[in-house]
Amino acid sequence: MIQSRVQITVRYAETDQMGFVYHGNYLPWFEVARTHMLKEQGIPYRQLEKEGFFLPVLEVGLRYHKPAFYDDELIVVSTMRERPSIRIHIEYEVLRGDELLVSGHTRHAFIDRAGRPVRPPASFSERMAVLFAT
Repeated sequence: MIQSRVQITVRYAETDQMGFVYHGNYLPWFEVARTHMLKEQGIPYRQLEKEGFFLPVLEVGLRYHKPAFYDDELIVVSTMRERPSIRIHIEYEVLRGDELLVSGHTRHAFIDRAGRPVRPPASFSERMAVLFAT
């Protein structure tokens, strides 16, 4: 299992008229958490793109438990429970302290510059083998 944490401070522009974080703003936070996790593991997304590999979202799901508000200090936890192959499944939790606000997941697949499904680069597969061997 791979897990990463990243801190987010809610900006005023991310709230709606009721003062809650607008529901669509959680997806960019998931992206921040996902790219942060890959970078922490030595697989910067920028490098994948440079090598001609992309990870479009195939599926996304969110469950809203409690609202977040302006200036909240949040932690977005991203977790990869299984060693990825052609597809990657990542789970997310948005926390305010110990309080679960949002849970969700994304599923991605590797594609090339032409948009065709491909196997991940060897460097990615090798790194995942090391990370999931322990």
